Amino acid sequence: MADILIADDDPILVEILKFRLEGAGYSVVAASDGAQALETAKEIRPDLIVLDSMMPIMSGPAVLTALKADPDLKDIPVVMLTARNGEADIVAGLKSGAAEYLTKPFIPQELLVRISGLVEATQ
Repeated sequence: MADILIADDDPILVEILKFRLEGAGYSVVAASDGAQALETAKEIRPDLIVLDSMMPIMSGPAVLTALKADPDLKDIPVVMLTARNGEADIVAGLKSGAAEYLTKPFIPQELLVRISGLVEATQ
């Protein structure tokens, strides 16, 4: 069973994602701000991270940059799941190392398919 870290400050969205991902057989841990997400990633080394862009304490892009700069964490695939849908945001996220970039609102089944593909590719 793959471990997934959800980093998002919206508790309702976190519960929805957790319900869907656990229903698909994943183990899920959540973080409500960027700093907590980075610390949790260091502690549990998840198989994949779903990362929001706009979070308190440390933004998603800052977390992504820190993850990719850490030799122990750089290979963890990151799915950006954010309301930031501008071309510059999407390109910057992908250039910074996000494996996928999905914008809110999103199609839950599409997210599951993308996560499944990334997890399978890394195992």
